[in-house]
Amino acid sequence: MAARLLDRLNLCRMVGETAYGLVPDAALVLADGQIRYCGPKGDLPKEWHGLDAEGLDGRLVTPALIDCHTHLIFGGNRALEFEMRLQGRSYEDIARAGGGINSTVQATRQLTEDQLVETALPRLNALTAEGVATVEIKSGYGLTIADELKMLRAARRLQALSGIRICTTYLAAHTTPPEYKGRAGDYISEVVLPGMTAGAAEGLIDAVDAFCENIAFSTSETRTVFEHARLLGLPVKLHAEQLSDQGGAALAAEFAALSADHLEYLSPAGIAAMAAAGTVAVLLPGAFYTLRETMVPPVEGMRAAGVPMALASDCNPGTSPITSLLLTMNMAATLFRMTPEEALAGATRNAALALGLQNEIGTVEAGKRAELAVWSIEHPAELAYRIGFNPLHSSIIEKN
Repeated sequence: MAARLLDRLNLCRMVGETAYGLVPDAALVLADGQIRYCGPKGDLPKEWHGLDAEGLDGRLVTPALIDCHTHLIFGGNRALEFEMRLQGRSYEDIARAGGGINSTVQATRQLTEDQLVETALPRLNALTAEGVATVEIKSGYGLTIADELKMLRAARRLQALSGIRICTTYLAAHTTPPEYKGRAGDYISEVVLPGMTAGAAEGLIDAVDAFCENIAFSTSETRTVFEHARLLGLPVKLHAEQLSDQGGAALAAEFAALSADHLEYLSPAGIAAMAAAGTVAVLLPGAFYTLRETMVPPVEGMRAAGVPMALASDCNPGTSPITSLLLTMNMAATLFRMTPEEALAGATRNAALALGLQNEIGTVEAGKRAELAVWSIEHPAELAYRIGFNPLHSSIIEKN
């Protein structure tokens, strides 16, 4: 593949612990799907001097954005539950009354694989229109072996249709379906574990997740899921400490989880365990906002402990019906008091770490994949500052 030279750009490399890594008047060389050079135009190696340059007229280039936690594939919607919450019903009340996740399960089971792809594609397109080039998609709305695998196959098809990377996560341990009410252990042994084995054999699973919460699965039940994932050689992540402190983050760290997500009720002990294990904290301000929560994740404590903080849309029909990672970044800054720099790192460098892809994407460095976003802005802080505005000029996703 012929090399491309891009110049007259301002580069935001996202290299370093706390720095945007800004390089003014920069140049980029892309070839064979990789970044070959990134840095000051004046330092461009002689081997690339003969290339015809494509000028970007002073626009800002960052790593392509990464949405590392979504439930993008589902049937139906839960707008009526949104009304119920506004009338005073809690998320737990709605879930215990048969709403919540189980209402989406019924709608999802009724759709074919083709229909799941068709309904999810507009949501995916909304993300990619904002410079997102990697999206994680979870199962978890099927809750039978056949329906969970149907969701994962739909996710794989979305990758082929969209041309971006889709990371699939097996989340059969999302909630206990009605037919197994009061028999969570049987559901895990009869559906979650054999479904995981089948999905892994078919190459459908990149990681395994669970919902460890007082309305979902206990730490002991979650441990059973994680132990099976370990036997299959699959990395794990966890919905943890969203509504209460169940000790899920510490359990995730024990299994060297890629990430623990939500974390509103994360304890100092959980922070310490995650820091020691290198487990990423994935913060989901869309769910915090939609549920009108008041317990803010302990950002200062995680920052002090050196826990990497990623951000994601958590796109789902019930608690975060958001298809904008830019809005998520603004919410993180406004609601969680993250800095704009932390917000951008959360949607690039640390999001890659939360997916185990830190050696491939998330920063602009020679040798990494050529997945970039070009913005019509002057400074990267504008990405978290603006509300309801998309300054994306173009996306660059070079293939091998």
